[in-house]
Amino acid sequence: MVNALIVDDAEYCRIIVAEALTAAGHTIVGEAENGAEAVEKYKELRPDVTIMDITMPVMDGISALKKIMEFDSDAKVVIVTTSGQDRIKAEALALGAVKFVTKDSDYHELTKIVSNLATDPF
Repeated sequence: MVNALIVDDAEYCRIIVAEALTAAGHTIVGEAENGAEAVEKYKELRPDVTIMDITMPVMDGISALKKIMEFDSDAKVVIVTTSGQDRIKAEALALGAVKFVTKDSDYHELTKIVSNLATDPF
């Protein structure tokens, strides 16, 4: 299964994602409340996948994605956000995010994406 880092400034979102992923057999290796913390935790924990929000204090998800990809160009980052704007989605995917999921989508979709990372590295 997959070791995941969950990054979101909203604790309830981290809880929901963690519950969905652990129910599917994945392991949550860490959580972060902002992009700066996400970069530090990524370097420390080296998760198989990072699930990250875009709109956060201190450092946003796009900036954190850039720094994570500079550190590890093979990083697997799934962006999960309330913002479904095409520009943000295109930027995140161009920077190396493997998928982009909106928070209003079914968390089954996110779980499926993470599960597929165990067998299909994109």
